[in-house]
Amino acid sequence: MAVTTRGVLPMATATIGPDSWRDATVRGIKVAQKVVDKSEKGAILGKQLDPLPTLRDNCAVQSNTTIHKYVREVRMVVVSLREYLLDTNEEIKSLIRGKEALEKALEHRRKDILLNQQSTAIRLTRPPREKILDGADELLHAELKHLLKLKKTLEAQLRETQKHLQELDGVRKLLTAVIQERSHVMDLITHAVSSVTANGRLSSRREGRYSRQEEMRPESPSNPMLGEPDPMGPYTPDAAKAIEEAREANLKSAALRRAIKDSIDKTTMLQQAAHRSVNDGLTQKLAETITMTQHLQVSSGENRAAMHRAQRWYDTTDKARTITMGPVSSSDLTTRERLDRPLVRVYQRHPGNQLPETHDIISGQVDLLKSLKATSRNLGLLHLARMRLRDDIRDKKVGADVDAHIVRLRRRRGNHRWVMEGSEAQIPGQLVATRPHVECP
Repeated sequence: MAVTTRGVLPMATATIGPDSWRDATVRGIKVAQKVVDKSEKGAILGKQLDPLPTLRDNCAVQSNTTIHKYVREVRMVVVSLREYLLDTNEEIKSLIRGKEALEKALEHRRKDILLNQQSTAIRLTRPPREKILDGADELLHAELKHLLKLKKTLEAQLRETQKHLQELDGVRKLLTAVIQERSHVMDLITHAVSSVTANGRLSSRREGRYSRQEEMRPESPSNPMLGEPDPMGPYTPDAAKAIEEAREANLKSAALRRAIKDSIDKTTMLQQAAHRSVNDGLTQKLAETITMTQHLQVSSGENRAAMHRAQRWYDTTDKARTITMGPVSSSDLTTRERLDRPLVRVYQRHPGNQLPETHDIISGQVDLLKSLKATSRNLGLLHLARMRLRDDIRDKKVGADVDAHIVRLRRRRGNHRWVMEGSEAQIPGQLVATRPHVECP
């Protein structure tokens, strides 16, 4: 039997050794050949798959590349968080300014309420004749109700602003905590914002405060600049939550600032309209009072002229009655004034010749006395009417002075440039002393 193997010369067909001995040798050769083939295949495969001698350097380079990529992505997240933090700080500043403007407007409304109460209290010092409820009182009452309503509106707006400021402060603390947590891996990299680019442009805030918020308004917490949140990645769910809360809080703050401005403008406009309405009403009442005073003065002058005429008539009538009564003593009578003068005695010699001279003189005296009494009564009535006119004129002047003082006070304090001192913030009943002294005629 001839056996041919690679690398082994063929044996002679005639052998002396036993077959088992020869087969064992052949099997050994085959096994060795298989090991050689396997070793060669392993060497070829090792050339393809085994690491190069630069494995350590390559691993270090790959690790550094991974670290650099992760740190740059973290830096992008931190820069975004810082921009949101800056936006939040700016919103807090702007909202604080809006809160201060709201408090100033609320203080102005409180001053307006106090001025209204002072005006009402000063009007209570008018004489009883002038305390009848009029249109000016109704305007003051309507202004007070309107101011109280505006005050409640501003107070509700102020409470909402304070509540949102607390929310913004919580968002700022959350952003600060996330920034500190994310910045732990940024010790060996620059923090410059100019080194971070997004979508081919610098991620700067010069393009508008809310342009970035408007561009990144998706329903999901994902961000086109930062990708999907990954608990093990640079953009964690905590960072996504902080950014989302900051965006919502900033947008709500911007809307609230606009609402504050509109509310302040609206309340100021309504207050000025009510203030002008009350001033116009008081000015009209003052003009009406002055007109009535002038009519009363004219009537008082006519009354005084009538009193003078009546007094002259009384004096004339009294003088006529005195003349009619004649002298006090009979010895002062002249002959022509006597009732038994010679002419009368001669006439009365015939029976029935009686003269009505005595009766007429007595009747004339009685009539003159009645006229004197009637004139005296008229003089009394004219004097009483004159007293009433004088009192009415005095009350009208006092009422006009009070209304004029209120108008001047409201115009002087209409700009709210005065301090609500303790002496002025009293109850209305204690404001009587604030009215100037008015001398009555």
